[in-house]
Amino acid sequence: MINYHQDYYGWTQEQANLIKAGKFSDLDIENLIEEIEDMGKTERREVTSRMAIVLLHLLKWTYQPERRGTSWKRSIDIQRLEFKKVIKGNPSLKPQLKEILESAYNQATLDAFKETGLEIETFPEICPWTIEQVSQDEFYPD
Repeated sequence: MINYHQDYYGWTQEQANLIKAGKFSDLDIENLIEEIEDMGKTERREVTSRMAIVLLHLLKWTYQPERRGTSWKRSIDIQRLEFKKVIKGNPSLKPQLKEILESAYNQATLDAFKETGLEIETFPEICPWTIEQVSQDEFYPD
């Protein structure tokens, strides 16, 4: 058996071949479970990351109105689209969206603080927008 920690790619191919051959008793169950759980975590991180970028640009849009431009709008639109794609492919994440929004907003406020030069206190402590607003194609706060 190929060692999971020494040759990850080889291990994945070996495990796939064992499954295809129906040799379930030869599988590295412990590491397979870990990998499957990590796959789910990756999808959640992807949703959080996409949402954080949308929120970052919504914060910049709100608190730096003089700098609004098509590139910010385009970034918001693209990230919303990508966010929706990930959710569509992973509907089990929908019940977690409130928690994901909170996490993404925390990241977005830190990024906005770093990128804008505005004081961190400028930004609300709690996200001022709902999941529905953040997801809505034509939502751009004043």
